[in-house]
Amino acid sequence: MAFDGFDSRAMSRIAMKAELLDADTELALAYAWRDQRDEAALHRLITAYMRLAISMAAKFKRYGAPMNDLIQEAGLGLMKAAEKFDPDRGVRFSTYAVWWIKASVQDYVMRNWSMVRTGSTSSQKSLFFNMRRVQARLEREAAAVGEKLEGHTLREMIAVEVGVPLHDVEMMEGRLSGSDFSLNATQSTEDEGREWIDALEDDSEQAAEQVERDHDLAQLRQWLLEAMAALNEREQFIVRERKLIDQPRTLESLGQEMGLSKERVRQLEAAAFTKMRKTLESDASEVKAFFA
Repeated sequence: MAFDGFDSRAMSRIAMKAELLDADTELALAYAWRDQRDEAALHRLITAYMRLAISMAAKFKRYGAPMNDLIQEAGLGLMKAAEKFDPDRGVRFSTYAVWWIKASVQDYVMRNWSMVRTGSTSSQKSLFFNMRRVQARLEREAAAVGEKLEGHTLREMIAVEVGVPLHDVEMMEGRLSGSDFSLNATQSTEDEGREWIDALEDDSEQAAEQVERDHDLAQLRQWLLEAMAALNEREQFIVRERKLIDQPRTLESLGQEMGLSKERVRQLEAAAFTKMRKTLESDASEVKAFFA
């Protein structure tokens, strides 16, 4: 579903007009996309559940991100869900998609909260989206009995409530309360004071590291070519189409092209990998020395 050129209100109106899928139709579309890569089925599935994506995106408006961007991220999460959904598991697509939509929007919010990455672990995510709410509740409950929570005691209670280590709470508190500063700001009030950017370590790849990396890549490429040379033409074709191109092909599409069943292509692929493994194992001492 393309939303280019639409604002968030227009997107919402379009999504609300989309069809509502019953369980059987949803399942049929999911099978058509998974097994036949039917793009029309994918488009219909995504369009029908875009209203769900928009609804979830709206819950994150308070973090200051543009609504259009939140909807786009929610749409990406929806498409990831469609790509990974397994209709054989017996759950509704909407139930499965909720997790992917939420994860996609949360990642976007955290990436754009600050120029400094706020965190990506499960505990850091939980803190980022729940810390202020939990803190406010704990403070209200303490005030109701005439107490006042602050400092270390409050952070300890938040850590227990959210189920994360205390040092994660302390780190997140500092990041949420801080703000970004320009690296071009001077370190002192003097006119010719050194800028903060001058104090950063140069972490770009050095010449020696680049030469070593290029050498290693060349060696790995040579081993791959030798392993591929041990295969017949048909096996080389399968390995190349399955593993060595930007968009690997499915077993079914290869089977259709080669006039073979999907299972037969899988067997040929497995046999090819076995041959390649034996070729690499014949040079085992050299490979082990390389990775030592």
